[in-house]
Amino acid sequence: MIENNVSNDASVGPRASRRDLLAAMVGGSVAAVAGLPSLVEAATNMEGAFPDHPSWKFVFVNHVTTNPFFVPTQYGIADACALLGCSYQWTGSQTSVASEMVNAINTAITAKADAIAVCLVDQHAFNAPVERALAAGIPVFAYNADTTGNKRLAYIGQDLYQAGKSLGERIVSLVDEGDVAGFIATPGQLNIQPRMDGARDAIKASGKKITLAEIATGPTINEEVTRVDAYYTGHPNVKGMFAVDAGSTLSVGKTMQKYGLHAKGIRAGGFDLLPQTLDAISEGHLDFTIDQQPYLQGFYTVMEMFLFIASGGLTGPSEINTGLKFVTKDSVEAYRKTKSRFEGNSSDKAFLERPKSIAG
Repeated sequence: MIENNVSNDASVGPRASRRDLLAAMVGGSVAAVAGLPSLVEAATNMEGAFPDHPSWKFVFVNHVTTNPFFVPTQYGIADACALLGCSYQWTGSQTSVASEMVNAINTAITAKADAIAVCLVDQHAFNAPVERALAAGIPVFAYNADTTGNKRLAYIGQDLYQAGKSLGERIVSLVDEGDVAGFIATPGQLNIQPRMDGARDAIKASGKKITLAEIATGPTINEEVTRVDAYYTGHPNVKGMFAVDAGSTLSVGKTMQKYGLHAKGIRAGGFDLLPQTLDAISEGHLDFTIDQQPYLQGFYTVMEMFLFIASGGLTGPSEINTGLKFVTKDSVEAYRKTKSRFEGNSSDKAFLERPKSIAG
């Protein structure tokens, strides 16, 4: 886990030269790589893509700062900052307390942050602090979670309601009828509630006799594991168990494995790519998970912040949907075998081998 609530100025350092970047890409000493001297010399002599600029500092306010889901997000932030010669701070709340997040935004305003990114997990709590930041000339972007009525400049993240509809359609394809549990860490929070709403609407639209029960699990992994297990022991006739957040999905996988539920005909799935979730798919305990590409939610947000400031506000902001991809037993091994910052399961900086085919 990347350390919480600590400025990463020192780790970013001065802006890397093109020689340094090329050296990092090839994984070591440039001089030791045969065939590259002329390319290196050309890259070194090129003018930079951007003029010299201050090491702008970006503050990311998060609702669950220690949740493992956001490890790749933080790698994406760090990589973009290193590329652009900026720095960042990761702060907010560990347990989805909106007032703690508001305090973090206010602190960033007082400290004259160059830009702020915030997960807008509450419908109203962030409206006033976002307006204060904008009035102070500090651009504010939403990432991972969004809401209507807030004056943030743009949202970078998954289309949450549509992702929920896709979840509901997958549930309908797996369950014919009966009771289905929908686990959600923090009901009402706007990073996950729209998924539950979308799933419910898709199930209703199917016309199948499926009853979806919304079950709160809590903001920490330990709570989620306990509550999913307790739900099953009290509802052994459930036909499916699905989740709309990373921790609850991991917890569903654990319960499915503990009681051998897939062999009993119970179907299960959820969201995100925690290693335990991927293992549960590989071992046949979960039917699927949905990838929302958290690395991009950090990387793209930094890019938007930088370009907005560098262009004097003329470039961007732009809404970015970081996508939706189902991961099943047929596709999970590539995720399990690959260790990278992009998936958050390695801190090593390395390029991965390009797929031999990119056909859909």
